[in-house]
Amino acid sequence: MFFVEAIELEGLGNRSYLAGGRRTAVVVDPPRDIDRVLAAAARRGVAITQVVETHIHNDYVTGGLELARITGAAYRVPAGAHVSFARTAVSDGDTVDIDAELVLAAVATPGHTPHHTAYVLSEAGRPVAAFTGGSLLIGTVGRPDLVEPRLTEQLARAQHASARRLADSLPDETEVLPTHGFGSFCSSAQADGEATTIGKEKAANPALTVEVDTFVAELLAGLEDVPAYYAHMSPANTAGPAPVDLTAPAVADPHAIAARLAAGEWVVDLRNRIAFAEGHVAGSFNFEADGKLATYLAWLIPWGKPVTLLAESAGQLAEAQRELVRVGIDRPAAAATGGPADWLRADESAASFPRATFAELAGRDRSRIVVLDVRRSSERAEGWIEGSVHIPVHQVHRRIDEVPDGTVWVHCAGGMRAGIAASLLDAAGRDVVAVDDGFAAAAAAGLAVVTEEG
Repeated sequence: MFFVEAIELEGLGNRSYLAGGRRTAVVVDPPRDIDRVLAAAARRGVAITQVVETHIHNDYVTGGLELARITGAAYRVPAGAHVSFARTAVSDGDTVDIDAELVLAAVATPGHTPHHTAYVLSEAGRPVAAFTGGSLLIGTVGRPDLVEPRLTEQLARAQHASARRLADSLPDETEVLPTHGFGSFCSSAQADGEATTIGKEKAANPALTVEVDTFVAELLAGLEDVPAYYAHMSPANTAGPAPVDLTAPAVADPHAIAARLAAGEWVVDLRNRIAFAEGHVAGSFNFEADGKLATYLAWLIPWGKPVTLLAESAGQLAEAQRELVRVGIDRPAAAATGGPADWLRADESAASFPRATFAELAGRDRSRIVVLDVRRSSERAEGWIEGSVHIPVHQVHRRIDEVPDGTVWVHCAGGMRAGIAASLLDAAGRDVVAVDDGFAAAAAAGLAVVTEEG
């Protein structure tokens, strides 16, 4: 009997996998914090003998090299990936025994990257699972534009062919187990669902239902901005990531927090957006620990900028550190726990700003305020509040000067990104109101919601 255990990376929208039999196992696309993988293997009583990468990742730092070093496992990386460390190069058709009657076979599936490789797990000669990385996802495929602009169309066509190669060669009941597609920006479109098979994808995935020219045109038309930190992930993975250090950072007292703000460093408050709006250290930014912390903080922060974390508890701080090492933010400059009363000097008062609903926005004199929409372009294309200004959240910190004068009512689709943007505007000295409401409530409140079609 075989098993497959998914290791969720919810903040990044990815999954890694531990798969094997009674004694030994393989790990596919491991996260940087490998202790979770080691714990899963220990619970099952299996030894990790193989670690495989489907590709050189663009959205997170891998733990594969360190995991292989600690366990003594073979580290298998696609042969076409140019790396600076010793590994076992994998080519199309290569196989390796995982456990009794369990064999893993490499299948070249270029598209997400030129060297992308999927792995098919077979039990007694029968394919049971396909680890598809960034090739065939649930209802979509991985984006082909993360390597080099000149290769994007070529890789999109390769992605179509790779998806069909998998579909044509595997039984319909084969599980499809992608790394991306659970909220990851490596996905070319929003993936729906938590589980799928080859048969289900044949019926619904555009790569398998649409001819290649139409597929490529639609895929390329739907691509959105790439998170800025992606530019640093592939070089880190190619060089060979260092082991992580998850020990507690230096403690910052109120004077140290003030000094770091004065020096232009980032001080990030991890509390929820409601608590932040009610009271925070002036100049700090709000990235909720329970939101997509790693994605949005790594996207917005100037790369290499020192960051001090403010958390409500030691547990919240530790989990934030764990998320951030996955995207290469290895060590906070300092940290503090508690609340504003613990972080402010004796002569300082907490800053705050109001929160509101779309119904409250509908009751305001629009001539006296600015409505700022920080959703992605694809979200806005489906409808926006008439007269609103559009700056996606990841561009707000660089484009604050473009926000017109007046009190800024900032909204997104649900409230989390509006909270980030409101904190950036508040730190810049703007009067701001965070609209903490679902966008569907805008039209219901009587606000004019328009589209390109009118």
